[in-house]
Amino acid sequence: MTSVQTSPLARKLSAFVTMSDVELAALEHLHRRRRSFVPGRDMVHQGQSQQAAYILLSGWVCSYKIQPDGTRQIVDFQVPGDFLGLRSVLLRTSDHSFEPIVNIEAAEVWASDLLEAFAQTPRLATAILWAASRDEAMLVEHLVGLGRRDAEARLAHFLLELGSRLTLVGMGSKEGYDCPLTQYQLADGLGLSAVHVNRVLRQLREDGLVTVREGHVAFHDYGRLVELAGFDPAYLDETGPLLK
Repeated sequence: MTSVQTSPLARKLSAFVTMSDVELAALEHLHRRRRSFVPGRDMVHQGQSQQAAYILLSGWVCSYKIQPDGTRQIVDFQVPGDFLGLRSVLLRTSDHSFEPIVNIEAAEVWASDLLEAFAQTPRLATAILWAASRDEAMLVEHLVGLGRRDAEARLAHFLLELGSRLTLVGMGSKEGYDCPLTQYQLADGLGLSAVHVNRVLRQLREDGLVTVREGHVAFHDYGRLVELAGFDPAYLDETGPLLK
């Protein structure tokens, strides 16, 4: 198998479409400009125009918005296989920023690359639309979590969702996954305080459900954690290719 066939994005898109050699070649073309980024420096900043999108190849990224008073709100976390800034490229101005959490590698994708790929391989374009729609479904779940789930259910749901996302790209399982997020980052993304996150993580661990320690999430009772969170993975649409 070629490298692009085993890339995180190819694994992710394969949940929707069985890709032909033509589509894999177009995907390989989108991966050709490789760049490395260090944590703490934005790849794309809020309000930036005429920037590229990125395919995250390795590492983790957070997306965030800056409020008028200068405070920051993390709106999501990106893992390998995710597109960064796809919407902003098509709308020409970024409405939020992307910051690496760890050292990352990403493929830089220009708007002209995307339009060419979409014109030449409509099935690949449909698969990328599926990925973007899936991202939107996750944001809806995050809004529900912020508005309706208590802290335990909110954090449990988030950890389970991350596990499903990482499993799809071969980086996780129902046993657990590596996770570089700090309690402060979790708190920022979940609308909680770091003290509250610490308390909830301790309770989940003492209940024998999950442990988050030293950069690793370990599930101890996956079924009970799913029940606590009310986690229904249907919105992630990972049941198999619709286009074959």
